[in-house]
Amino acid sequence: MKRKKSVRLRSAIEAEWFLAISLGTALFFFLFGDPLYDALANPLWLTLVFIWLFGVVLGSALSVARHADNVAEILGEPYGTLVLTFSVTTIEVLSISAVMLHGENNPTLVRDTLFAIVMIILGGMVGGSLLLGGWRHSEQHYNLQGANAYLGVIIPLTVLALTLPNFTVTTPGPTLSGPQQIFLAVMSLGLYGAFLAIQTGRHRGYFISDGDDPSEPPALPRAARSLWWHAGLLLAYILPVVFLAEQLAHPIDYFIETLKAPDELGGVIIAMLVATPEAIAATRSAAINRLQRSINISLGSVLSTIGLTVPAMLVISNLTRHEVFLGLDKANNVLFLLTLAVCVVTFASGRTNILQGAVHVVLFAAFIMLIFQA
Repeated sequence: MKRKKSVRLRSAIEAEWFLAISLGTALFFFLFGDPLYDALANPLWLTLVFIWLFGVVLGSALSVARHADNVAEILGEPYGTLVLTFSVTTIEVLSISAVMLHGENNPTLVRDTLFAIVMIILGGMVGGSLLLGGWRHSEQHYNLQGANAYLGVIIPLTVLALTLPNFTVTTPGPTLSGPQQIFLAVMSLGLYGAFLAIQTGRHRGYFISDGDDPSEPPALPRAARSLWWHAGLLLAYILPVVFLAEQLAHPIDYFIETLKAPDELGGVIIAMLVATPEAIAATRSAAINRLQRSINISLGSVLSTIGLTVPAMLVISNLTRHEVFLGLDKANNVLFLLTLAVCVVTFASGRTNILQGAVHVVLFAAFIMLIFQA
């Protein structure tokens, strides 16, 4: 018995080796961070520090997603997907706040990050999932009522947050007045709460595949040890991100402020950190013909980004006196509205194929092009 426990403990330690790297990196930058940042003028050193921090934060985020995925398998849908969504949203808010509060005030950072997340998910993630799923399985099926429920909340929330500020006249620029911000925050939280009520309550069946029984308890996956084991490690991986995201702000700010890189790159970098774990989970699910879970992850991530991150960032911006621009510029606004329209067409039949995936990937490519050639 003791030998068996020893083997299991050693196996667990070997599986979580990256936690030591994450904690060690956090300790190293806590002790020696300032001298490292003083040398960022050296291009080689700047690249090394950025790759180091980006890699560790991304690795921690992937580990969070791995344990959230195990929790998802234990709890079943839709609760499991909610755990992954809330975990990634936490990393998102922490990362945006760290970069926003460091260096010169960048009023477009929140907007750029939100837009980048929307385009990475609705363009790249959805497109990649549908391409891979369509390539392997020709045609895939999902619960149409669930997709419609997601889009029915995503469309008004995203348009009110990213398009409406361009047309309000109470304040100058693509901004909202105090009462308008309060309305947006309360309305976002309210609609997200109402959505969760139907997702986990009376309409839970909308978010599972037609052949699944929502009342049937999920089978425990082989990789899962226990709910508390994975939940505890999920939190353990999130904690270093709180500090490392702030350290990552140093090379990001240097890229933008000193090297005059496009301002949108800061938002794209944060969005990549946030969206990558969910992109992997969504693509993997589509590849094994679990398109419903892929859609739950993709659309749920966009919904939580607007429903939770927008209110959080509005509160933080007011508390820290950092102005926030939410309205998208003309070209990005057109691309954003086009992407929402294409999503309505894609998720209108209950079936998907490779062509729809190709269209979403093209929209994502247009987003990347506009960063450098607006």
